[in-house]
Amino acid sequence: MKLNIAIQGIKGSNHHQVAKDYFGDSVNLLECMSFDFLVDQLLTGKADKGIMAIENSIAGSIIPNYALVYHNNLHIIGEYYLNIHHNLMVNKGQTIDQIDEVRSHPMALLQCKDYFKAYPHIKLVEDVDTAETAKQIQEHSLKNVAAIAPKVAAELYNLEIITPEIQTIKNNSTRFIIVKTTNKELPKEEIDKASIRFVTDHKRGSLAAVLNVMSDCNLSLTKIQSLPIIETPWKYAFFVDVTFNAYDDFVKSKALLEIMSEDFKVLGEYKNARV
Repeated sequence: MKLNIAIQGIKGSNHHQVAKDYFGDSVNLLECMSFDFLVDQLLTGKADKGIMAIENSIAGSIIPNYALVYHNNLHIIGEYYLNIHHNLMVNKGQTIDQIDEVRSHPMALLQCKDYFKAYPHIKLVEDVDTAETAKQIQEHSLKNVAAIAPKVAAELYNLEIITPEIQTIKNNSTRFIIVKTTNKELPKEEIDKASIRFVTDHKRGSLAAVLNVMSDCNLSLTKIQSLPIIETPWKYAFFVDVTFNAYDDFVKSKALLEIMSEDFKVLGEYKNARV
């Protein structure tokens, strides 16, 4: 029986590429035009697992997704790093000089801004999704309009890439998390990374004390992100990723952090995708 995998965006998007790389082609894709809708597909049981972008090496964290994972009691069971490639694509036969408008996701436009300095006549228009823009160009036979999208979108929607790799910074990658409504899938021997969330006392040195415990337990901090607690102004929750060589070290740290912090929660235990 095929897994139902929820992705943000449509076929041809970066989320689709991650689904192909992580799960292979033998899955049913559920296309979601927002991360909130993706979460709904998981909570209602329509999707078995979901793929969510969580941070980009250039743009930083996608902060709302941290809150979505926590507030909906989702569990991170894996991660995947995708090198991002932005390609300029059009209906076949057109040239860059014929293009009046380029549409794409705001992040894609931002990451390719320098390329368009040589083409001041081109208007940059924000759209909801990279692949959706490519699909619209094909469906409506749009002329004088280009999309910035992954290579797989050009293949799916029969478009021509007139300029590949137009991103300003070539070494650009996005980290995606694999989420579901139940906890870890791996045996503890294979787990070497975890995502946790906690709140510290509002007094000097409380966060430093927590970080020292992690260090003493041989955990390596790979990410820390603070988010305000809406119900309590000027109080913050911390979302932290840690890696470790021995699962027992993480177990020891959990026992201590549950005592030292408030609302401590493990969001996921999984395998580190970066070695």
